[in-house]
Amino acid sequence: MTATEDSPATGRALLEAGAVVAGSMSRAAAAVVFPGSGPATAVRLDDRLAGTLRTAAEGAAALALPRERARAGAALAFAVEHGASLAQGGRRLRDDDFFTPRAGGRSPADEVAEAVVAAACRSVEERRVRHLGYLLAEVAASPDLDVALVDRALRLAAGLSWRQLTLLAGVGRSDRLPLPMTPLADDPRAWTAWGAREDVADLQRAGLVDPPPAQPRPGGAALPRLRPADLRLTRRGVLVHRLLALGFVRDDEVAAALADLG
Repeated sequence: MTATEDSPATGRALLEAGAVVAGSMSRAAAAVVFPGSGPATAVRLDDRLAGTLRTAAEGAAALALPRERARAGAALAFAVEHGASLAQGGRRLRDDDFFTPRAGGRSPADEVAEAVVAAACRSVEERRVRHLGYLLAEVAASPDLDVALVDRALRLAAGLSWRQLTLLAGVGRSDRLPLPMTPLADDPRAWTAWGAREDVADLQRAGLVDPPPAQPRPGGAALPRLRPADLRLTRRGVLVHRLLALGFVRDDEVAAALADLG
């Protein structure tokens, strides 16, 4: 979409449309990103991050499908929420060239924001949208993460269901909330348990958690039974966990995913 004089208004409307997914905080986020066009808010964002979010909102304003507009707006609103929380906690935005326009007038921040909006639009499981927005704010405050690494994390996360992300969150907090010691059935009879067990196996095959799937032993010896307590995040898993801020997944949601495993 070509920015015009009314693009701030349509960009604001996109953020406000996120209320379907993110609740009333979307309207407060819109006032932060587009100040002067509504009631004042006590929340403030660094102008560089706010500018990136404005550009992303204006670029996505022409989305035709209402639900995609809602997801896009919600992701940007969650970026406002997390960005403000990081700032209040003392984390400053990166001071490298992340927000500096390159040839063509786009900055690395603009590229990441566009990728986040695109991923949010595709997220039919809308609980994922919050963490995509958090990713954008997290990257903006993390000078050790380049665009190529962020793209890798988004590709790793793209094929993960909400339950898989929740299981990753559980593995990531096992130091304070120990995981069950009971071995998992290899082929559960109940469909929910079977699907959850497949989710764990897919996380292992994707290299996001250790140990990897057990391989058949010579002579057909029995394979060791996997226990949730045995799972650990790999370097890939740490990357996805950190960028999607899975530490904010609620404990009761982790408990529900573990219950699905039977």
